[in-house]
Amino acid sequence: MTSQDGTHDGSQVDVRVGELGERLAAWLESLGLADHLAAAGLPTFARDARGTVAWTDPHTGLPMSGDQLVDLERLLRSEGSEPKHAVPVQLVQIARQARLRQELLESPWFTYETLAELRESSVDATRFVVHKAGGEHRLLVVAADERTLVPAFQLTPDGNLRPELGPVLEPLLAARMDPWKVWAWLTQPAGLLGGEVPEQAAADPDRAELVREAAVRLAERSAAGR
Repeated sequence: MTSQDGTHDGSQVDVRVGELGERLAAWLESLGLADHLAAAGLPTFARDARGTVAWTDPHTGLPMSGDQLVDLERLLRSEGSEPKHAVPVQLVQIARQARLRQELLESPWFTYETLAELRESSVDATRFVVHKAGGEHRLLVVAADERTLVPAFQLTPDGNLRPELGPVLEPLLAARMDPWKVWAWLTQPAGLLGGEVPEQAAADPDRAELVREAAVRLAERSAAGR
């Protein structure tokens, strides 16, 4: 902004930047999306001890200007027919995925070590079994925070593979579907099965073929969407 004598009034510009930055931050916090900005490749913000917001450009690491914040707001509100009330869809999707992953991580799973203990076998032997079954698309293996996880739902109480899940897992894993999405689909009510949980329905001989067919359709959709 320029004053009457032609000089740049930095204090007023700073106030406007601060107000816009605070408004954007408060909006994203109210939606529960603030923690997912970095994952979406978007600028991030932090609050100091007084609660003042500071936005950072992810490419330069420098504070964001007013023009940059205006562009960011325009981008975040670009979805929907009413920009003023629009929700940043990409962020919502990332947040939903993060919540789902947390839910999955709170369900039972094994590491090589804990599965070896259950199977009363060595860690090396268990690792070999897991890698072999995973390579044959008979076992879902998920990478998380430098750990290898084996979701427990696909195993019997003594740590062996549930045979009825093999025909269900095979098309999903062969299609290179995201392991997290495979885990989620198998363990939550599925629309393709009228709300039944696939891994549970597969245990019913009368429903097993329907579950397999649903898995095939999902795998085809996943492959076509890449």
